[in-house]
Amino acid sequence: MLDRVAHLRTLATTKAQTLGTLVQAGVVRPARPDKLVAVAGALVRWGPTPAAGYKAASLRYPDEVAIIDELGTLTFSEVHERSNALANELAGDGIGAGDGVAIMCRNHRGFVEAVTACSKLGADALFLNTASSGPQLADVAERERPKALIYDQEFGEALAVAGRRRKRYVAWSEPGQKETVPLVEELIARGSREDLTPPERRGKAIILTSGTTGTPKGASRSQPKSLDPAAALLSRIPLRARQKTMIAAPLFHSWGFAHFTLGLSLSSTYVLRRRFDPEAILSLTAQHECAALVVVPVMIQRILELPDEVLDRYDLSKVRAVPVSGSALAGPLSERWMDHFGENLFNLYGSTEVAWATIATPKDLREAPGTAGRPPRGTVVKLLDEDGHEVPRGQTGRIFVGNEMQFEGYTGGGNKDLIGGLMSSGDVGHFDEAGRLFVDGRDDDMIVSGGENVFPAEVEELLTGHDAVGDVAVFGVEDEAFGQRLKAVVVLRDGRSTDAEELRAYVKANLAGYKVPREFEFIEELPRTSTGKVLKRELKDS
Repeated sequence: MLDRVAHLRTLATTKAQTLGTLVQAGVVRPARPDKLVAVAGALVRWGPTPAAGYKAASLRYPDEVAIIDELGTLTFSEVHERSNALANELAGDGIGAGDGVAIMCRNHRGFVEAVTACSKLGADALFLNTASSGPQLADVAERERPKALIYDQEFGEALAVAGRRRKRYVAWSEPGQKETVPLVEELIARGSREDLTPPERRGKAIILTSGTTGTPKGASRSQPKSLDPAAALLSRIPLRARQKTMIAAPLFHSWGFAHFTLGLSLSSTYVLRRRFDPEAILSLTAQHECAALVVVPVMIQRILELPDEVLDRYDLSKVRAVPVSGSALAGPLSERWMDHFGENLFNLYGSTEVAWATIATPKDLREAPGTAGRPPRGTVVKLLDEDGHEVPRGQTGRIFVGNEMQFEGYTGGGNKDLIGGLMSSGDVGHFDEAGRLFVDGRDDDMIVSGGENVFPAEVEELLTGHDAVGDVAVFGVEDEAFGQRLKAVVVLRDGRSTDAEELRAYVKANLAGYKVPREFEFIEELPRTSTGKVLKRELKDS
């Protein structure tokens, strides 16, 4: 009985905090009674889904801009009606609740409309990485068995095998190029714009892991049951309703998709560009007076590589938040960004499987560069040893996370390690004295060199702070004498020079001797995934 009372009190407190955050963010605001009833009805019927998001926004802000992309603008009512038309046409082609629809699109309206149409049908949306090869896509399609593919014309050749005996639709085509596959725009043009009946089964989002160690796995996640997770993020990152958000991070990735779904609760206007170009992103962010710029760390790196006179050309004073995630954010990089653009950087640590774990505010990043921050409301993070016991503060342990957004398991079978309801992120880290998390590396990245444990991430962080180093990857290679030794692959900044002897001395002056790479290699560019993670297996094989 006491446990139930305590649970009810905790639940009531959570709901009160959620409501307070949503009011502060402008999600909950005064409106005409008839509109409030209609919006509430949409949320009850559809739940917290993309279908509900655009239905509700079309009632509250029908003529306000929802999407700005290279084709122009769409209002909320247009997105709602166009996704209705697409969903009705897909239903006419035999696609319904529980069917899989693979989506391989860059950042543009076609991605948004495809996802929303799937939501209205109760179909599962499978997000394909735009950097995947034909064989990878074929493997994913064989495992996931989607009924249909919606993709940009440029990916037609890569999807040739994956698309066999499946319905196919092209979401983006280049002017003047013929296409034998039906165009999404054609389906929208002829489809009924009438509202659909909510499906008995809500569709899932299936996001692929980064695939840095092999074929990407499918991570299945149902839509959240409430707005609590969105409120938890909004309590730490100052995003507000009806503001413009430049989503530069790929929408198919968990970080870009998280801001797509978060933006639905805020009725955000999305500013989208299909391909990342550092100056173009700055220009669009300034031109549209965006309040948020969503990026992955390598995008910040590419922007900061621009000359100062180019950076100063664009007014980003309206940007209140630059949420960044997807890979490690080096301390020197965050400091350079805030020195130039102000205290607006928020570093979120998480994974496709556990969603988010911690958030570092600008204050955290100033006080403890390189930190991943603290858990937001509703999230638990513990560091455990190999026996499942918590490690003392300051010591390294495996990172385990608990929240409402955990994935449901890999679609091909299997799961992450679970201990006490908490899920492994696959990383190891430590808490500092202030309770801020630092991620030391992957739990399988640690190498043993001469009997000493070394995490390459610590060495990478240090080398990133060297004036001549623009990019770096550190990993272990076999060594007859030491078992393993560290190798560093370095990309120099434009116009700078250094050599292995200088960098070796630099590491030795700042870290223990056994952490000094014995081998340095200099190359033009590191191989990365579309979200910025370094493909170390390619470096090891080269």
